[in-house]
Amino acid sequence: VQLVESGGGSVQPGGSRTLSCTASGFAFAIGAMGWWRQAPGKEREFVAAVMWGRGTTYYDDSVKGRFTISRDNIKGTMYLQMNSLIPQDTAVYYCVAARDLHEGNYALRETYDAWGQGTQVTVSS
Repeated sequence: VQLVESGGGSVQPGGSRTLSCTASGFAFAIGAMGWWRQAPGKEREFVAAVMWGRGTTYYDDSVKGRFTISRDNIKGTMYLQMNSLIPQDTAVYYCVAARDLHEGNYALRETYDAWGQGTQVTVSS
């Protein structure tokens, strides 16, 4: 089971960045994928998720209107387009996958069955 993130790096405030995550070797059918993040000294928090089949998306209020999550079912890849980045977006971003995700559990850490290693995003001038 492997989730491989890419696209992290440094960006200036107001800039954009796109993260990618590719899934492979799963023993279970992926119901949804998403992103969590952890800033220095803070708890890990939900960012966004997308249901693999229907494409339904969920976002934390802090990123609504700025971030867009999407998936390519054929490639088995998920994307997070991040626009209008602010310093508070600085964090390690983790790709996650879940068997079963729905309206009531998308923001719960225990919903997710697999986690990537994380990729650093730094927003600074």
